[in-house]
Amino acid sequence: MKTFLTTLLTFFLVFSIQAQDKPAFKLYNNKGKRTSYKKLLKEAEKVDVVLFGEFHNNPISHWLQYEFTKDMGQKRKLVLGFEMLEQDNQDEVNAYLKGEIDQKALDTVARLWKNYNTDYKPLVDYAKDHKISVCACNIPRRYASKVFKGGFEALEALTNEEKKWIAPLPFPYNPELPGYVAMTDMEHMKHMPKKMMQNMPKAQASKDATMAHFILRDLKKGHLMIHYNGAYHSNDYEGIMWYLKKYRPELKILTITTESVPDVKKFVEENAKADFIIQVDEDMTTTY
Repeated sequence: MKTFLTTLLTFFLVFSIQAQDKPAFKLYNNKGKRTSYKKLLKEAEKVDVVLFGEFHNNPISHWLQYEFTKDMGQKRKLVLGFEMLEQDNQDEVNAYLKGEIDQKALDTVARLWKNYNTDYKPLVDYAKDHKISVCACNIPRRYASKVFKGGFEALEALTNEEKKWIAPLPFPYNPELPGYVAMTDMEHMKHMPKKMMQNMPKAQASKDATMAHFILRDLKKGHLMIHYNGAYHSNDYEGIMWYLKKYRPELKILTITTESVPDVKKFVEENAKADFIIQVDEDMTTTY
């Protein structure tokens, strides 16, 4: 029996070491130093808003979002915000949270992303089970499309009811922010009409400004707002964060980003785009 237990223990030790030699991700701080999930939780206890930047189809991002939310829910009162839910669907989301409609009905009446069931429903259901508010923070995509085609002026033509679903006009805009400049430098952008090329970062800004506005509207005193968004919307402390700081300079914000790399154990300097960086193995399977 003793020999069997010794062999079993040896097996698990070897398996554990091998698993650590092939990690799916590693966590770093913005200095490029390895850090821990425990440290991330500790830092999140000190802030008002966490901008959790994801790759939309990356399962590591989504798993960590869920684990982070559960663990922070044991430490703080929460509000959850989503890029993936648009503000004109807030009533439908609220009805689902209250149990007034089921998932099938929500699928019918709200515009849900194709990976909603696998990647975001667990977070919304966690909020439902724990009586946590959910913010459908994003601008309706048809309005962002209007900006892409006609600039910010297109938003002025919206009705007063429609304007309730976007950031108050006019909202600030800095076309010189590196993230917005980089959008116009993308290869596929160079073949677009000049006006549309100029409007692309404006459309992005309409999303960033709107998400920041509704984050602040729904943030409750003494609560932590965890906002889930594509990493591009908060990388380099720009995007949503730039607007949050414009609207509320005193706000304490923590940012997380996701990056795909060949070797998660080697930090890539250009990935230092947030307070915490999740380096994920580039061979990780995707959710779509």
